[in-house]
This record gives sequence, structure tokens and C-alpha cells, in this order.
Amino acid sequence: MLSLSLIFVILVILIALAFDFTNGLHDAANSIATIVSTRVLTPRQAVVWAAFFNFVAFLIFGTTVATTIGKGLIDISVVTPRLIFAGLVGAISWNIFTWYLGLPTSSSHALIGGYAGAAIVKAGFGVIITSGWIKMLIFLVFAPVLGMVLGWVFIIITTWIVYKEQPAVIDKWSRRLQLFSAALYSLGHGGNDAQKTMGIISSLCFSAGLFKTFHIPLWVVLSAHAAIALGTLSGGWRIVKTMGQKITKLRPIDGFSAETASAISIFFATHLGVPVSTTHVITGAISGVGAVKRLSAVRWGVTLKIVWAWILTIPGAVLVAGIFYFLMDTGIKIFFG
Repeated sequence: MLSLSLIFVILVILIALAFDFTNGLHDAANSIATIVSTRVLTPRQAVVWAAFFNFVAFLIFGTTVATTIGKGLIDISVVTPRLIFAGLVGAISWNIFTWYLGLPTSSSHALIGGYAGAAIVKAGFGVIITSGWIKMLIFLVFAPVLGMVLGWVFIIITTWIVYKEQPAVIDKWSRRLQLFSAALYSLGHGGNDAQKTMGIISSLCFSAGLFKTFHIPLWVVLSAHAAIALGTLSGGWRIVKTMGQKITKLRPIDGFSAETASAISIFFATHLGVPVSTTHVITGAISGVGAVKRLSAVRWGVTLKIVWAWILTIPGAVLVAGIFYFLMDTGIKIFFG
């Protein structure tokens, strides 16, 4: 018969996978917005395409990001199943709130913020591993800027290459290339974002004594990728409209440039083991592509609204998770001593 503590650990693992599902749901828009808005694929075809590459990403990428999340941001010696539970509640609550508002905020930063918020309330700011946070916060700014610059560069290069071709020929080849670039982006998304949940689950199992040493087993890898792929299949239609139409009007050649720029940025960060926001990167790339036409082609008011949502994500998730951990811990002490 399973003990209550083991049942609780299993429950928290399922909640972590539920978060991964909401990550796929929330970030589906990032994976498919450009390819849907340019009408290369229908929404249904696009989510299947994105979900497939979200899942198979585990065949290409390692677990460096998962290791960073699991033991590179918070002192793992203070981690408990209750702490991770509170962190996940904070992250999921923030995801649902921003999804309802149609804001493409970062599920990754919601998870990191929730994890940190619960840990700080439990053991104070000393649990924060400064070096890991510095690297992540640098990429908080660097990743979308790199996406914007690469998007700007790619659209200039591709436009220069095809400027003598007929519009029909350009459109035909851009549509074919966008299938490739959307696949690359979805690979990057699955390769970076699914690893964050892997790190949380492995940290949970280690803190519960199920793992003698911190590591990322295959069952964790497969379950995390399956959850994010299923979330992507469920779609994220509110955010698709924001990402695909409200920032700037996209053509297939624009979508190809934005997705390729984003994929390169995410691959680079994943190689370095840095958890980045794929939402930040694709938004930056779309803005960079739009700015080449003219600065007024980008609806900077929408972009600014998105940026404010990004800024508030980590502190918002920290606050929600911290409050929940405090209430849960206080309740347990009152009722169970």
C-alpha cells in the first residue's frame, strides 16, 4: 500500500505535468501564430505540426536546461514536495490568468518565479543561487533582442535574395520554407520548455528520497515532452490573434524569417543550458521583421503591453506562490502541529 507521502509526490508530479500541459496550451500560439496568420496551414494542421516537433525534440536536445532548473537556481537542500507544489500552483495560476487576458507571457518565467517564491518564503533569500539567476536574467533581455536582430537580418537577406523574382514564385517558396522554419521553432520550444518541467520533477523526486542523486531519467523526459505536445494540440487561440496579427501583418517570407531567427536563438540558449522564454524570442523576432518595412508597421503599443506582462510575470508568480506556501504551511501547522 502506498504511503501518504508517496501519494502526495505522485500528485505533485501530475500537477507538474499539468503545468507542462498549460505551457503547451499557452505557448501553442507562439509555435503556430505565424504559420496560421500567413495561411500556410490551417489552425488544426498547425497545432498537429507543432505538437509533433515539440515531442520529438527530446531526440535532439540533452538535459542541460533541466539540470539548471533542478539544481542551478534554488539550493536543492531546502526543496521539499510541499515547496514544489506551492511553486506549481503559483505558476499555473499566473498562466491561466494571462491566458484568459490573451497575453503571451512566459510560462517558463512563471514556473521559475513560482519555484523561487515558495523557496524564499520557506527559507529566505539565501536559498537563491545567484550565478544561475544572473545568467537567466541576462538572457531575459538578451534572448528577445537577439530574436529581434536576427529577424531583422533574415528578412533583409531573404528579401535581397528574391527581389527579382515574381511575387507568386516568392509566395510559393516562402510557404514551403515556412513549414521547415515552423518545425525548427517547435523543436526549439519543446527542447527548452519541456526541460523546465523535467528539472522540477527530478528535483521533487530527489527531495522525496526517490533518487539517490539528482538526475533526469528517461521516463521524466518522455512524460514532459508528451504533456507539452498534448497542450500544444489543445491550442491557444486567444494568444494566436495577438502574436499573429496584432504585432504586425505577416507574409509567408516574414513568417519564415521570424521563425528561423527564433529557432536559432532558442537552440543557442538551450546549448548553453539557459532556460529562456520562447515567447520573448518569437515576439522579438516578429517585431524585428516588421520593423524592416517601417517602424510604424509594428504596433509598438501592443508590444509594450506584452513587455509589461513579461516584467510582471516573475514577481507575480513569486507573490502568488509565496502566499500559497505561507497559507499552506500555516494551515498544516495549525491542524497537524
